[in-house]
Amino acid sequence: MRKWTMIGLLLALTVGFGLTISAQTDIQESIAASGQTAIHAAIARVAPAVVRVEAVTKRAYPWDKFEWFWRFFGEPPLPERKVTSLGSGFVIEFGGAKYVLTNAHVVNDAEEVRVISQDGKIRRAEVLGTDEMLDVAVLEVEGAAELPAAPIGDSDALRVGDWVIAIGNPLGFDYTVTLGIVSALSRDVPRPDDRGYFRRMIQTDAAINPGNSGGPLVNARGEVVGMNTLIARMSSQGIAIEGINFAVPINEIMRVLPQLISKGAVTRAWLGVYIQDLTPELAAQFGVEPGSGVLVADVVPRSPAEEAGIRRGDVITAVDGKPVHDTNELQLEIMYRRPGDAVTVELIRNGERLSLQVVLGVRPAEEALAQMRPSEKTQEEEYFGMVLRELTPELARKYRVPTGVEGLLVVSVREGSRADWAGVDKGDVIIEVNRKPVRSLAEWKAIVEALPADADILLTVAREGRTLFLVLP
Repeated sequence: MRKWTMIGLLLALTVGFGLTISAQTDIQESIAASGQTAIHAAIARVAPAVVRVEAVTKRAYPWDKFEWFWRFFGEPPLPERKVTSLGSGFVIEFGGAKYVLTNAHVVNDAEEVRVISQDGKIRRAEVLGTDEMLDVAVLEVEGAAELPAAPIGDSDALRVGDWVIAIGNPLGFDYTVTLGIVSALSRDVPRPDDRGYFRRMIQTDAAINPGNSGGPLVNARGEVVGMNTLIARMSSQGIAIEGINFAVPINEIMRVLPQLISKGAVTRAWLGVYIQDLTPELAAQFGVEPGSGVLVADVVPRSPAEEAGIRRGDVITAVDGKPVHDTNELQLEIMYRRPGDAVTVELIRNGERLSLQVVLGVRPAEEALAQMRPSEKTQEEEYFGMVLRELTPELARKYRVPTGVEGLLVVSVREGSRADWAGVDKGDVIIEVNRKPVRSLAEWKAIVEALPADADILLTVAREGRTLFLVLP
């Protein structure tokens, strides 16, 4: 009897285990099916609003390469040629009318712009306005009222790990869909023309290629949360890096849309400071809590900030009573106000709380801002016999610093100095001091100048693709 009881128990356990595996499999298949259904629905909501953008520009022929030929056969026949560039765009509804959004670089200097909808119909378009800072253009399109508009989402609600979909015309293949996740938020990315940075970009691994520019980045609910704009590339070879792509947040586009439609351009307010986030190490040195404000690293000469009395080393904590915890919050709080507005900037200086009235100016163009940045000389200082400079994209290319390395570049080492005895070489990148990361001279000073004069200093150095530790005795 006991034998049959044991056999029955084993059969029951086996059946129960089988049911458990089957139930888990059903749940996983159900989750996968629901996820796939959501993606299909999201694509169906937005894809009809995606268009192909063709921009025709005139470019000079490179006849100078054949100067020897034309010396014998006369002048070249044509001074210019027409070139058609391809991009993507999407239809939105705003103020009771429909427009197409795309990247500004797709239609810059275009003599003629055409929009091709999914039904194959070609429509003429006119550029209403462009914004260099966001790389956004608004097009007025013939018969736009006939086109479906894409639902607009909230890019501020995005979280790392959210599913996103890129829709566009990569390499001329119409209406291609790729799937990925949000890899990071609020990325500052160097512009391809080296004129400053794109700010607060959405990073995604959804595949983006030439021709995707201007197409929508879509969340799992079928709402546009960004505009696909930029592909990460290796700085020296120009080779695309897989899985690192960037989109402009849709919330920022919607903020400037009224000005682009009514004025054709965007006028932003400007404070005139170079700022950085407060790391725990920096916060301790300046006597404040991490995340309690924004550190002023430098002040632009003759800017509204300088005229109001803001100084390097101040910690800005609030604007008109609204706290700012990081650089993005301060930038958003300032740039979308009107030039000429007077704001109250609250700050901490040497432990003392101050309130200053600042009359905001007009933000200069990106090219002008790049010229205002402190020169490389002003961002260069000598410590322990080595000259340190903050690592810029230009310097990284010049010294062949691998992508992703952040720190201070050693541009020279004085013979016989502490740095020389420690083995520091020209071209090294110091990434840590006493195991604490350093990305700027301000962070370096906060750590090093707080140490006793006779203290040994541990440096973590990136050199020729590897990391090593060196001790300054």
